[in-house]
Amino acid sequence: MRTFGRGSRTKTPLPLAPARIVVVGGGFGGFHALRRLQKLLEPERVSLTLVAPTDYLLYSPLLPEVATGVLDPRDIAVSIRQTLRRTRTVLGHVSSIDFGDHTLSVEGRDGITEIEWDKLILSPGSVTRQFDIPGVAENAHGLKTLSEATFIRNHVLAQLDVADSLPDTPAGRAERVERLTVVAVGAGYTGTEFVAQMQNWVKGVAARWASIDPSDVQWLLVDLAPAVLPELGEKLGKEAMDVLTARGVEIRLEVSVASATATSVTLTDGTVVPSRTLVWGAGVAPSPLIAKLDLPTEKGRLVVEPDMTVPGVPNVWAIGDAAAVPDLALDASKPTPPTAQHAQRQGVQVAKNVAASLGVGESKPYFHKDLGLVADLGGFDGVAKPLGIPLKGPVAKFVARSYHLYALPTAAARVRVATDWLYSTVLPTRVVNLDQVRAEDALIAKAQGQ
Repeated sequence: MRTFGRGSRTKTPLPLAPARIVVVGGGFGGFHALRRLQKLLEPERVSLTLVAPTDYLLYSPLLPEVATGVLDPRDIAVSIRQTLRRTRTVLGHVSSIDFGDHTLSVEGRDGITEIEWDKLILSPGSVTRQFDIPGVAENAHGLKTLSEATFIRNHVLAQLDVADSLPDTPAGRAERVERLTVVAVGAGYTGTEFVAQMQNWVKGVAARWASIDPSDVQWLLVDLAPAVLPELGEKLGKEAMDVLTARGVEIRLEVSVASATATSVTLTDGTVVPSRTLVWGAGVAPSPLIAKLDLPTEKGRLVVEPDMTVPGVPNVWAIGDAAAVPDLALDASKPTPPTAQHAQRQGVQVAKNVAASLGVGESKPYFHKDLGLVADLGGFDGVAKPLGIPLKGPVAKFVARSYHLYALPTAAARVRVATDWLYSTVLPTRVVNLDQVRAEDALIAKAQGQ
């Protein structure tokens, strides 16, 4: 064994064969784990494999801007094969894992593939939580995938097209209300940013239809919680609520959806809202894979130690939305929240811990103080709390966009996003319905592989 000077790593002799490290999930956690592993371990020491449903990392915080057409879908899809050149990518969903034999089965387009592993990192992420409400699975669309964001944009444009041509009859006027009413569920980041940015975009383009005034399009945001954006605190939550209300968005708190059909949404207070557009952003649930593993969970998330190892299962780690990683920075009795910020940093630390298990470096528990939260409300509006400092308006908007540019993992992605932001500022808004995604393919279960 050789020991180098201060700041270097301790190395053990190379194994007879490279250790097989397999990462399940190509989201923030899995992507950054592999990226760091490529830096920490030479090709002679390990072989790296990623199992994921897509060949790109989706920078999901910017999905609302794809839905509004500000960003091209490819702007926020970072190529895994181009970025992680030493990593073999297997496309598909993991259907089962045998912890005794160190194998897992992947269900892909061409059947089942079995993969062997020596070290396993579980980072399958999360899916939109639906709560088994009648009609939601058949009629609601989430906002966690590119197909969902693209479909929502095209769907809203299609509703404007149809509404513009309806006859001025009782039946025509009733259908017009259905097509020009958008209901969003969830006043957290997903729902609030979607409504704020989509309303701002539609307001700017609706007048291009001859018989439609921007005020004809109605927006309803509902949530069981008593506040908007509760993660940002009461003051900033109220600021966001005031911005939306001033734009004409109706906000109904402490109420949710009781049922949904293709033409209406019934709320838990009995109100029936005529609408053909239901967007679901009411929280997330851990990947369905976790429930198949027969391992201890905490509110659906896999129980792990502070160093992200899975108790009782050697050589297995879990991170991200699907793992209940103790939050040592705030309260060790509670898990870190399911955010991209935590998943990314857990990915970096778990890579170091896996490398340590191979004799490179030292394993440490995950510890990260939250850098703060940002919300883009469209136009020049935003709310943010970087490092605990409350901001609103254009300053918050600037901070939000600056953070996203910093967090995007490649220089190419940053340039593309920044360029499209510039174009959207100086050029007319694009109004084109490309009709790229079928409605059935954009339903939550299909789009998210549930």
